[in-house]
Amino acid sequence: MSRIGVFICHCGENISRTVDVERVAAQVGKLPGVAFSTDYKYMCSDPGQNLLKKAIQEQKLSHIVVAACSPRMHERTFRKAVEAAGLNPFLCEMANIREHCSWVHEDKEEATAKAIEIVGMMVERVKKNRVLPTITVPVTKRSLVIGGGIAGIQAALDIADCGHEVILVEREPSIGGHMAQLSETFPTLDCSQCIMTPKMVDVANHPKITLYTWSEVELVEGYIGNFQVTIRRKARSVDEDKCTGCGVCMEKCPIKKIPNKFDCNLGMRPAIYVPFPQAVPNTPVIDRANCTKFKTGKCGLCQKVCGPGAIDYEQEDTLVVEPVGAIVVATGFDLYTIDEKPKGSAIKGYGEFGHGKIPDVIDGMTFERLASASGPTGGKILRPSDGKEPKQIVFIQCIGSRAREKGISYCSKVCCMYTAKHTMLYHHKVHDGQAYVFFMDARTPGKNYDEFWRRSIEEEEAVYIRGMVSRLYQKGDKIVVMGSDIAVGVQVEIEADMVVLATAVQPQKGADSLAQKLGISYDKYNFYSEAHAKLRPVECATAGIYLAGACQGPKDIPDAVSQASAAAAKVMTLFAKDKLEREPIVARVKEGGCVGCFACKKVCAYGAVEEKEIRDRQGNLIKVVAYVNPGVCGGCGTCQATCPSKSVELDGYTDEQIVAMIEAL
Repeated sequence: MSRIGVFICHCGENISRTVDVERVAAQVGKLPGVAFSTDYKYMCSDPGQNLLKKAIQEQKLSHIVVAACSPRMHERTFRKAVEAAGLNPFLCEMANIREHCSWVHEDKEEATAKAIEIVGMMVERVKKNRVLPTITVPVTKRSLVIGGGIAGIQAALDIADCGHEVILVEREPSIGGHMAQLSETFPTLDCSQCIMTPKMVDVANHPKITLYTWSEVELVEGYIGNFQVTIRRKARSVDEDKCTGCGVCMEKCPIKKIPNKFDCNLGMRPAIYVPFPQAVPNTPVIDRANCTKFKTGKCGLCQKVCGPGAIDYEQEDTLVVEPVGAIVVATGFDLYTIDEKPKGSAIKGYGEFGHGKIPDVIDGMTFERLASASGPTGGKILRPSDGKEPKQIVFIQCIGSRAREKGISYCSKVCCMYTAKHTMLYHHKVHDGQAYVFFMDARTPGKNYDEFWRRSIEEEEAVYIRGMVSRLYQKGDKIVVMGSDIAVGVQVEIEADMVVLATAVQPQKGADSLAQKLGISYDKYNFYSEAHAKLRPVECATAGIYLAGACQGPKDIPDAVSQASAAAAKVMTLFAKDKLEREPIVARVKEGGCVGCFACKKVCAYGAVEEKEIRDRQGNLIKVVAYVNPGVCGGCGTCQATCPSKSVELDGYTDEQIVAMIEAL
């Protein structure tokens, strides 16, 4: 016979304002099987939990129902308290009488009656609960970090500094990401390379970090603590073990007029190249699409001049399989472009700005390369079209961001600040120049950010115009900017020498396909989704995979670094034990009823359903059935709902429990 204890929480006044909790406790106490029923102001508090533990021991309770807020908030809290008192934690259930009752009703009588019914349902449900053993999973104490920008670098270093091996994968020839392209950083105007390069070198020299650049994740199998990751190492045509980074091959290469992507196509590079002088590793890559040797079979000069004999034209892609226990995704961001988009695309271009065909209309990253001392102009602000110094420059904010008509509704978070920084850099380098900024709002939510933004106006003499730009067009060697100043209600027309667009932050190309390989969710813009925006901001719904940096949403450098360290801390929490304990809310297949249609396998978002062979004692195959890997299963119940033969059952949500709840009504 069950001895059920029921505990009704006031939740301050969140519940008790609308629900007569004393009456609920009294009524529920009369239900069959209920041995103890009480109410308390804050059940989740330390005294509230002690009340629960004491009642279990004194009243010899066998099952517990806590009527309070959402199980999403405190189910784990109460199950830990129940476990501490000696009961199996899965003999405890929560009845949600806050979100499902008090918060959605105003009439106290109706809300109280409904609360009694909700708690009564959970009383009948908990009678059918079974003792569930905690699932233990062995943990491989190695981690994979995908992406070699500042977030990936920080996460890799933090994990490696704790003594665990890290595999860092970057698809470009060098780590560094977009931060390596920046001139200076806000709000301190530190040299970006000065603060970034030492960390890049630390990654290369760290004994616990294996660095795979010019590589991509090909396949991810397994589950938390036991992933098998296949990495494609693209052919560099250069032997990394032999190359000394002397640079002779790059000097002698006759093909030197290839636009350099790192410099936003402002500068040129040879067919064999490193992206920038501080690249890590300092090993060149041969651009096979532009190399004469690969196009015609002739040349081969780089191989002739290479002293160590590192050039290998026969090198092919290789696949490396690495076992890891956790994955940190830090793939970063890309920038929106105003060019014409494919027909039917949800994201639109800016025809009113010339679709990117006006040479002196550039984006913020291109301006960074112009301002950088290591950039194509040596730090001089020069027009891409004719190399002249612009005396009048217009910065336009929110290009793509907060523009529903262009298909992007979110704020890109960093544009207000980097535009303020750009006006300062421009004023420092072109003393007799004038900067204008068209903006809608100034968003500066960071330490010393607002002061920095105001400095651009008060000290650096940038003219801010609150209003939108309707059109840009070329007029001789000038760009006419037509906009409005809504503060004074007039139309504005400026003949500028250069226009800089603060374009939206977007996920990297291929973010969706990587998410599908990893089995993680993403939003309509392809930013990766966290498990809970407030309580689990760096975790994915797929256990063992964590997020860091701008792959989750627009972030500045401090936020990206903070999140990377938070993700690393989560990895270290996972690695703190040899075996991982997880809740046993997982699906089970009744093999006798399974017909092997594998409809469950098709719908499983976690890749938890496998095929299992049933054989007789002689080894003859009888049939193939579905098997749910408990280490991978997320407990979502989709397989249970899909199974046509009703052969799948979710522990903790059995048909028996659900029917008992319905009958209680």
